[in-house]
Amino acid sequence: MSFRTAALVAGLSLMGTAVPLLAHHSFAAEYDTNKPVNITGTVTKVEWMNPHARFYVDVKDANGKVTNWNFELGAIPVLLKQGWTKNSLKEGDQVTVEGSGAKDSSHSANARVVKLADGRRVFGGSSAPDAPNQ
Repeated sequence: MSFRTAALVAGLSLMGTAVPLLAHHSFAAEYDTNKPVNITGTVTKVEWMNPHARFYVDVKDANGKVTNWNFELGAIPVLLKQGWTKNSLKEGDQVTVEGSGAKDSSHSANARVVKLADGRRVFGGSSAPDAPNQ
């Protein structure tokens, strides 16, 4: 293999490892602190994985229409420090979530505080500039 071919292969390999880093984003890239949300509903799904845990909540409006919201939490190590466990949220739990809505006005938000089914309030590990951290 020539030096040129080896350099090309090495360069492409390095680029391939950088792609996952591009998937991570800053808070300000996706969420807006000027779009507060306060949602109460039923947990439909929990994704406990890095780079951010997520959970989904069905919210019923006054007319009975159900909308599914997607909430982003912090990274797993941050959540563990806040008192979360993998079983803190389960499908069917009733929760109330305070956070910041998505810039694109979709049914997506960054969770700042989550009131769990047992009444505990836990911080969501949000990276928002004004988020509580303990």
